Amino acid sequence: MDKRGNQELIPELFDTILKLRTQEDCAAFFADLCTEKEVENMASRLAAARLLLEGKTYLQVIESVDISSATLSRVSRCVRHGTGYTRMINRE
Repeated sequence: MDKRGNQELIPELFDTILKLRTQEDCAAFFADLCTEKEVENMASRLAAARLLLEGKTYLQVIESVDISSATLSRVSRCVRHGTGYTRMINRE
């Protein structure tokens, strides 16, 4: 059997995530998929993005969220130039 490249597996991951219906589903799936620290890091990035979108400064974000300045810089770039954080945070 030929190994598929990791990039080719990403659509399957996204399709699986789209099947999650409840917070309980998400918790169980991400507990199996990621380490606890990885989930915490993703939650911190989302919190930082939300604060940046609210107009908070880097210093205010770092004081509120356990995140490195390097990671915060990356999140900030994504908030400014990407669409994912903004789309999800503003979705009702």
